[in-house]
Amino acid sequence: MPAATQNRDPMQSLLKAAREAGSGLPPVERWHPTYCGEMDLVIKRDGSWWHEGTRITRDRLIRLFATILRKDDDGIHYLVTPVEKIGIEVEVAPFLAVRVDAVGEGRDQSLVFHTNMDELIEAGPDHPISVTVEAGTGEPTPLVHVRGNLQALMTRPVFYELAELAVEHDGVTGVWSGGEFFALGA
Repeated sequence: MPAATQNRDPMQSLLKAAREAGSGLPPVERWHPTYCGEMDLVIKRDGSWWHEGTRITRDRLIRLFATILRKDDDGIHYLVTPVEKIGIEVEVAPFLAVRVDAVGEGRDQSLVFHTNMDELIEAGPDHPISVTVEAGTGEPTPLVHVRGNLQALMTRPVFYELAELAVEHDGVTGVWSGGEFFALGA
């Protein structure tokens, strides 16, 4: 085995893969087809997809739909092709962040999120982390930007991992990634 291959840091390879992610997806942001109405399709908080009250269990179909998903400035999620645009319901976010890996530490740290659609997202200026806290319950909703206006809801274990990585900066608790500091809520 060549020396360059033996000394390769797997975490750096992960970071490189995250930075190159997203190529090969359809250019849904550039498509402006006619609105065709709504479909009884719901993406639930737990990441499951439901059509007309029945859970979709075909992973390949879900992954296909995920590639043509877009959220417009009107706040509505759509399935978009070059010729049609169909509204769907998304309870919180269309994707789940199911794993996070920290590469480096401190201000030089990068956080790479893995989604339930096998996408890699490096949190930073182009992929910010946000946490809103529901006033009545105090329940946090931690999100990471994926692409366009689409986000991934962090699963509870992922959010707990972020809490373990949290540091205090200017009196705020949060995490560093991609040179940015992201608050993790109150």
